[in-house]
Amino acid sequence: MNLNIIEMLWLFLTYSLLGWFLETIAAAVKHKHFANKGLINGPLCIIYGVTTVTVTIFFHELTGIWLFVAASLMAALIEWTAGHMIEKFFHEKWWDYSKHKWNLDGYISLPMSILWGFLCSFAVAWANGLLLKLYHMIPALAGKIIVWVILGLLTLDVLATVIILQGRSKNLERWENIDAWMDSLSSALSRGIYRNVNKRIVKAYPEAVHKSAEEKNPQVFAYGCGFHKIWWLFIIGAFLGDIVETIYCRIAGGVWMSRSSVVWGPFSIVWGLAIAAATLLLYKYKDRSDAFIFVAGTFLGGAYEYICSVFTEIVFGQVFWDYSSMPFNLGGRINLLYCFFWGFAAVVWIKFCYPKISAWIEKIPVKPGKIITWITLVFMICNIAVSCMALVRVNERSNGVPANSSWQQIMDERFDDERMHRIYPNAVQVD
Repeated sequence: MNLNIIEMLWLFLTYSLLGWFLETIAAAVKHKHFANKGLINGPLCIIYGVTTVTVTIFFHELTGIWLFVAASLMAALIEWTAGHMIEKFFHEKWWDYSKHKWNLDGYISLPMSILWGFLCSFAVAWANGLLLKLYHMIPALAGKIIVWVILGLLTLDVLATVIILQGRSKNLERWENIDAWMDSLSSALSRGIYRNVNKRIVKAYPEAVHKSAEEKNPQVFAYGCGFHKIWWLFIIGAFLGDIVETIYCRIAGGVWMSRSSVVWGPFSIVWGLAIAAATLLLYKYKDRSDAFIFVAGTFLGGAYEYICSVFTEIVFGQVFWDYSSMPFNLGGRINLLYCFFWGFAAVVWIKFCYPKISAWIEKIPVKPGKIITWITLVFMICNIAVSCMALVRVNERSNGVPANSSWQQIMDERFDDERMHRIYPNAVQVD
């Protein structure tokens, strides 16, 4: 399925609008009054757009029961993540499925995930085609203008809403200066939005529960599970992941093979992101049973590996692993055995490794720790950017694209096919 950026944005906006209608009607029926159920002020419920477009991009090649299962899991993951992000940033819980059977923290439940699965499967299999035909009936220039204007208004709406929601428990005078953050909005408009959002959130989410903010300790570096802690876990996970995979390849295949995701240094971005994401998502469940952590890790790890496979194929035209020869695989992107490995890894990490590594990180002096954090952050951003350009250039060279610009010439000189093959020995070019 080849969608350009405009078509994806069109689907995102359309499904956000349809989701807003669905949620608003359902709320009106349930509570007997009108309530805008979207986070933002406009008639868009963006979680519907994000979920449907995500499923479309990453699971469009699936059909039947596999599409339904993948869509249900992805929708549950997005809703679960969104609920926890709202709780983390706004210290409130806006919806609660605690009365549903088979729920997790009240943020997701089996009946709602099944409903999401049916809706997303219907969208991918049938509705996407209809909506794209509808879009292509609009003159090309007019269609692009409509999409970008709506997206611009949505961006302003989201930004205003987030800023105001973060301070809606504070004094109104503080937010009269919101135009310092957003030059395009006057302080009078900010007061109007403030009152509107405050009133509407209370109406739309009467079950919202205020949550206490996470404790902070400025005397301890990377205390709790904040940005500094997650970044250090990303770096440590990326380094250890590369070492573990290299040793595994030596033992299993008898060869020393680079397993790095980047051109500079032994870092596996896949493992680093996995460790960081697993900690963010499973940290609050560290006291739950090993079986719970294993099941959560199995599903999350499988979904994560599948998404990484599709992403690298779409963006770089490269397949970095292929499990087609292994039993119980799904499109060669994941297989049941390695999903179980993700589950075991989650248990080992959350129950045993994380507490020790977390305590070690917190022993780092505050000032040096922050300095090292930002140095490694800048280095890794540059490393990933150069790696992406080198991979894009590999794809271009295989398609006969000449090096006309300076960055292409630098990539050809510094990262030719021989060097790239040493860094990514398992990469396979695809159409």
